[in-house]
Amino acid sequence: MDRIKRLSNEVLNEYSERFGTDFSTNKQSLNEISIVRSKGLKNKIAGYITKMLQRQAKFEERKQMIIDKEKKSLERNQSRSQKSEPAVKSAAEPAAEPAAEPAAEPAAEPAAEPAAEPAAEPAVEEKTTAEEIIDESKPK
Repeated sequence: MDRIKRLSNEVLNEYSERFGTDFSTNKQSLNEISIVRSKGLKNKIAGYITKMLQRQAKFEERKQMIIDKEKKSLERNQSRSQKSEPAVKSAAEPAAEPAAEPAAEPAAEPAAEPAAEPAAEPAVEEKTTAEEIIDESKPK
């Protein structure tokens, strides 16, 4: 590993709370923490720390966007499936039974059961995607 990366990682591991995504504040924090005689080396270390933290922030933002989009799509799919299932079942049952009262009771019970089953499946998919994102973010 090259010298700038090594020094940046050492400083960042010890004093991570002092650094952010702004180069000038990182440079000032580096001056307070350590003594680096070379102006160029100091700028490179502060720049590398800034770059690493910006990448990390960008990754977290993208990860959150993916999770939010997936939740929205799951909600849309659930609402679509809930709207289409009762319409199909209620249209099929009155044709089989001419009486309106007995058809209403059985139609309510089967509609509740299938709605619960699809809700369980998307939760598994969401968890799997979230686990994949978390696994990707872990350092190897």
